[in-house]
Amino acid sequence: MNHKQHTIKAPVTVTGIGLHTGVVSNMTFNPAPANHGYKFQRIDLPEQPIVAADVDNVVDLSRGTTIEQNGARVHTVEHTLAALVGLEIDNVLIQLDGPEPPIMDGSSIEFVKALLSVGVQEQNALRNYFEITEGLTYKDEARGVEIVGLPLNDYRLTAMVDYNSPVLGSQHASITNMNQFEKEIAPCRTFCFLHELEALHKQNLIKGGNLDNAIVIVDRVVNDDELTQLATMLNKPKVEVKETGTLNNTELRFKNEPARHKLLDLMGDLALIGRPIKGQILAARPGHAANVAFAKRVKRAIQEASIQNVPVYDEKKPPVMDINQITATLPHRYPFLLIDKIIHLDETTVTGVKNVTMNEPFFQGHFPGNPILPGVIQIEAMAQTGGILVLNTVENPEDYWTYFLAVDKCRFKRKVIPGDTIIFKCELLAPIKRGIAKMSGQAFVGGQLVMEAEMSASIVKKNA
Repeated sequence: MNHKQHTIKAPVTVTGIGLHTGVVSNMTFNPAPANHGYKFQRIDLPEQPIVAADVDNVVDLSRGTTIEQNGARVHTVEHTLAALVGLEIDNVLIQLDGPEPPIMDGSSIEFVKALLSVGVQEQNALRNYFEITEGLTYKDEARGVEIVGLPLNDYRLTAMVDYNSPVLGSQHASITNMNQFEKEIAPCRTFCFLHELEALHKQNLIKGGNLDNAIVIVDRVVNDDELTQLATMLNKPKVEVKETGTLNNTELRFKNEPARHKLLDLMGDLALIGRPIKGQILAARPGHAANVAFAKRVKRAIQEASIQNVPVYDEKKPPVMDINQITATLPHRYPFLLIDKIIHLDETTVTGVKNVTMNEPFFQGHFPGNPILPGVIQIEAMAQTGGILVLNTVENPEDYWTYFLAVDKCRFKRKVIPGDTIIFKCELLAPIKRGIAKMSGQAFVGGQLVMEAEMSASIVKKNA
């Protein structure tokens, strides 16, 4: 699994017809900054509105997942999002000059090829995983659907389908490592049964569907008159089929290609949660409605966990900045360099780590018989963490000084002692103006808030 966030190195465009709308559109993947996530932009509409890939924006699930925001809709987003998830790309702006991404061949493989053609770029921010710590379940007993999320320090998915069909039977597909996605999941095409075609056509769907971008499963004998009608519906001069199998005798790329495509859809729909997941997802008879319902269940769990607002520190992950990178940015040195790692850094937020040991020089005089980390040291360590955030906004940060201006609303909640690991989180309260930064700060030990304050600082160029 990637620990750091990634985007793409350059824009890349794909062109094609939309499966359900039948509208030809150009779709351009663009690089985006850390913590941007996945967003679509309808550049064909006035003011070019942006639609975030968010489960709360889902408005329709008719044979695909449609999202809407700011008065703009984007249809059938799941194959596009699955490509990004499968390649572990975190931040992309997807510009569309039509209502729906191109269906291409009905899979995600052409999106994967386009993205890989421009390359993937690592970013200076850690991935903000949501770790499933206890079982999460969605059930629809009437449809025999169940999706379960279980704890796992990785991301694995399994989809099991049973269509009660002599052609397909029961199938399952799994992905245990995202390195499998490009070759084993991305090429798997969308499909439907023959008996569904006419109903979809009457619903004014699949306007762009044809036998080049979808598999039609034939599970009964079809007479010549029906084949003629199907050819007209699919804009083909002729279609044919064996007694059972696939329309036009299309060869499957895998024996279980339908199950693999259901897994692809599941990956794309779960991208709407908005964060990468650590967990094992087991899905029995999944579909877009169930996928989105489960995604909403996961998002509620994220919101419940975020109420505490406690940064997660995994010491096994590489830091965003180690001590050598910190000393290259801050002018502080022993005994007054007070932070050891930066584990998160973006345009507005920074998280730093300080390991408190008995070897700290101030413990010689600050209650040596009852060592407690001085409050002023906690404030200074928080200020140094915030200094990293402020210096991250300028080029050549080593050419600048940061000066403390004010501390407000400071509260100490509990004592900090040797052996504790303090997690400092600082967030800008407003954009930096005229070199003045104001931020809120919190300090946590063992998931408990130990100190909080608001701080102001100025950034000044050396020798200015």
